[in-house]
Amino acid sequence: MLETINSILGAIDDFVWGIPLIVLILAVGIFLTIRLKGLQISKLPLAVKSIFKNERSGSDGEVTSFGALCTALSATIGTGNIVGVATALVAGGPGALFWMWIAALLGTATKYAECLLAVKYRVVAEDGHVIGGPFYYIEKGMGKNWKWLGKIFAFFGVGVGLMGIGTFTQVNGIASAVNNFFDPNNVWTVFLFGREYSWTVVIAGIILTICVALVIIGGLKRISHVAEVIVPFMALLYVLTALLILITNFTAIPAAIVTIVQSAFGLRAAAGGAMGAIIVAMQKGIARGIFSNEAGLGSAPIAAAAAQTDECVRQGLISMTGTFIDTIIICTMTGLTIVITGAWDMGLEGVAVTTKAFQMGLPFPSTVASFILMVCLVFFAFTTILGWDYYSERCLEYIVNGNQKVVKGYRWLYILAVFIGPFMTVSAVWTIADIFNGLMAIPNLIAIIALNGVIVAETKSYFQRYKN
Repeated sequence: MLETINSILGAIDDFVWGIPLIVLILAVGIFLTIRLKGLQISKLPLAVKSIFKNERSGSDGEVTSFGALCTALSATIGTGNIVGVATALVAGGPGALFWMWIAALLGTATKYAECLLAVKYRVVAEDGHVIGGPFYYIEKGMGKNWKWLGKIFAFFGVGVGLMGIGTFTQVNGIASAVNNFFDPNNVWTVFLFGREYSWTVVIAGIILTICVALVIIGGLKRISHVAEVIVPFMALLYVLTALLILITNFTAIPAAIVTIVQSAFGLRAAAGGAMGAIIVAMQKGIARGIFSNEAGLGSAPIAAAAAQTDECVRQGLISMTGTFIDTIIICTMTGLTIVITGAWDMGLEGVAVTTKAFQMGLPFPSTVASFILMVCLVFFAFTTILGWDYYSERCLEYIVNGNQKVVKGYRWLYILAVFIGPFMTVSAVWTIADIFNGLMAIPNLIAIIALNGVIVAETKSYFQRYKN
């Protein structure tokens, strides 16, 4: 019976994250790129400059623009950047990385549009905190008749946060990373819930639960403050480590880039298999790119809405740099290290691929390389847990019409989900969360297309004023 449920859910998951959704997300990205005249490229320098200029006085919002960006990045920079890229390269070949870049280039326009709308249509609650996101730009932008679509988005958002991407998968990733480093042979074990676990898993789970509780009970401002410290630190640590691999093996970089481009267009495939190779590389690369940077899924606008700014375009520009940082910088670093070392073609899977690439590429003993990757994985997953708590709280707040008692009760439920995460083995739970994550995109993309005129008008108005 359980196998049947798993296979049905697996088929739904493959469909949701299959060709139709990928085509829809890419089509919206292409449409917005044309409508906004390639703004994600021409205005990227301005966007980067704007990150460090905060608007505080007289601006609505709870956190700085940089804090809002870090909160969004805390949810997007996760295990997907380490494990997801490896999975895509193993399944789709090195060419998957090229298609990841294409997804990011188009997704940057989508991220700009959705975060602009989030600030434009956000609402200030009775107690003064700000709430916004796809549910509000659907309701206020498209009209009250579309409120049901906003509720559907919010329902999927709560599901993703509580049932997997925000909790179980991340916690499991942390527990596995710690266990693989400190007790790979499961020498120190304890019998719990009818199964045997390593003590490292139990201890990691308890410490993680306490750390998560201490942060999320403090609400958005505490999540934002923690994200502002951890996100730049962990991203820098990971990028510097990957850079060290690239510098140590810099003579292999040109050949790796040639391999990536050739593989992307099926030029390395056996005769007759070129088109099949292209399709697999496209599907794996684009799906993993979207999954990693979340452009179009509607999650980042929830964080963007809380930024202290009066200019929705300005926040759209700042938020779109998140896609650039996540995919063009961090995923590229992972991908290049894997291609240069050839770890993608060694019969390994998941985190073992990236671990092997680090062990082969770094001029350190393999234990040191494994430790650095474990630290990065732990921090990446920890901040994803925090980011998704905030997203799912805001979605729940919309569903229950702002009832704070329900929201505060949900926080404790979320902490409980983190606590039981290391002991969860039901793959069906993760698959359901994966499906919800994909389904979030559909109401969001409908709203972006419906409100594209507003996006263009706001953009023109802002840059006219900026010139003057």
